[in-house]
Amino acid sequence: MRSVSLFMGLTMTLAVAAGLWAAPPARAEEAQAQTQAVCDVPESLLQSESALPKVADIIKGGRPLDILVIGSRSSSIGASEDFAYPARLQAALREQLPSAMAVNVSVELQARKSADEVVKDLPALLAAKRPALVIWQTGTVDAMRSVDPDDFRGAVDDGIAAMRSAGADVVLMNLQYSPRTETMISVPPYLDNMRAVAQEHDVPLFDRFAIMRQWNDNGDFDLFNSSHGIELAKRVHDCIGRALSKFVIGAAHPAPQQQN
Repeated sequence: MRSVSLFMGLTMTLAVAAGLWAAPPARAEEAQAQTQAVCDVPESLLQSESALPKVADIIKGGRPLDILVIGSRSSSIGASEDFAYPARLQAALREQLPSAMAVNVSVELQARKSADEVVKDLPALLAAKRPALVIWQTGTVDAMRSVDPDDFRGAVDDGIAAMRSAGADVVLMNLQYSPRTETMISVPPYLDNMRAVAQEHDVPLFDRFAIMRQWNDNGDFDLFNSSHGIELAKRVHDCIGRALSKFVIGAAHPAPQQQN
């Protein structure tokens, strides 16, 4: 089962579609307000007690911010990578940070790899990319394979250690939420272990699972419907990218004058 197929198999509710996809120019402001409402995330899910000191230092100095996203297929939308959440993250950060500051987000897809398999490739990858921040999206493949949760926790622990040894800040991102697979895959052990490792290492955890579940429960996105819809995938990725940008900036704690 592919993560990206879950996104591409989702259909937008009629209420959302009516407000977002057919708005004439005269209703641009209304459409923008609806978009913001759809992407609404409680502040509690966008705040972290853990900090990103290297990112904070780079923002303070106005230096280029290089971010590496390590993820599975759910980090992409096939041929529409400009609409995938890493690209939307980059766009949102460029909007929120000083205009003279360069922000570059690169993506390393690790399709069908468990956390342990990803960790084995980290030293060479980090040496080549030298990112200031690594956003590690993990847990999906391990949950699908029913990897022992303790082994998964050990792999995430080793991955964070490797990233920090390379001089990078780390943000963990957990699994995406899908009501269609919730009864087929046991995700709580992997969510719990990621939360525990994040607390142990004082690393921010972006709770994508909880954010997407709230959007589904609120009716913002119909994540259960299995009919194909690339436009819904784009909307979800855009919302994830913007939420993630707020999360990163919040964890870096920049001064007001260091934001646009």
